[in-house]
Amino acid sequence: MAKFSRLVRFEDPRGNIHYGEAGTEWQKELVGQSVPTYDISDAFDGEFALTGKNVEIAKVLCPVTSVPIIIGIGLNYKVHAEEAKLPIPEYPVVFTKFADTLAGPFQDIHVGAIAKELDYEGELSVVIGKDVKNLRSGEDPFDYVLGYTVGNDVSARYWQWPKMSGSQHGYAKSFDNFGPIGPVIASRTAIPKPESLKLKTWVNGDLRQDCKTDDLIFGIARLIEHLSQGMTLRKGTVIMTGTPNGVAAFLQPRNWLKDGDVVKIEIEGIGAIENKMVVAAE
Repeated sequence: MAKFSRLVRFEDPRGNIHYGEAGTEWQKELVGQSVPTYDISDAFDGEFALTGKNVEIAKVLCPVTSVPIIIGIGLNYKVHAEEAKLPIPEYPVVFTKFADTLAGPFQDIHVGAIAKELDYEGELSVVIGKDVKNLRSGEDPFDYVLGYTVGNDVSARYWQWPKMSGSQHGYAKSFDNFGPIGPVIASRTAIPKPESLKLKTWVNGDLRQDCKTDDLIFGIARLIEHLSQGMTLRKGTVIMTGTPNGVAAFLQPRNWLKDGDVVKIEIEGIGAIENKMVVAAE
């Protein structure tokens, strides 16, 4: 589908916004790099014609301007199910994060006092590139994938515990800016094997999660097949495919995120996002 390698949305030194090709520069510090730019107004343009101009990156922005919704998948790593002492699910555990959870890869996450017991979840995230409903047998689910990005399914665990939530995850995970993604969208060509990538999460430099995406219980194709049955997956939808072990909720003692904590999540072949938590006083 996509004719890019690693798509970056950014602001230049004059404050103008562009889409560019990170190319081989994605492994470096993107800020300060001069990259080829695309003549597109959004990431779903489909053509990706180059302008012929290189532009300097002053600030890396969220790779998409908005999403219809973010779909989360719970308990989708075997090692995470083991740490939670829960059985392997028979079907994907699905919850939603609303559109306003979207945030940029290096944006501060402002957290209201109501969002207690703050947690991180490093996740491989899939960006849907065109609408899909009732995927038929024989169709390739990856034909509907624009690309892959890094995501953090930020969670307020207090509101996720069964007593407060009735075992519904959505509210705990849908506070504003609880879904940072980026720094690029890596195409299917750039990431031919998305289920064999290294994923790591650090909090203030302390390694908390260290896993590979080959531990996924339900792979990307299975998730798209399942989610598209009976409902339309709109282009721009982000699917956060689940988190491995090492989240704060299952550490002993539980080590919740605090004001000023910096969460860095890196996925092989895509890059890293890094967000500071700015927690309001109660």
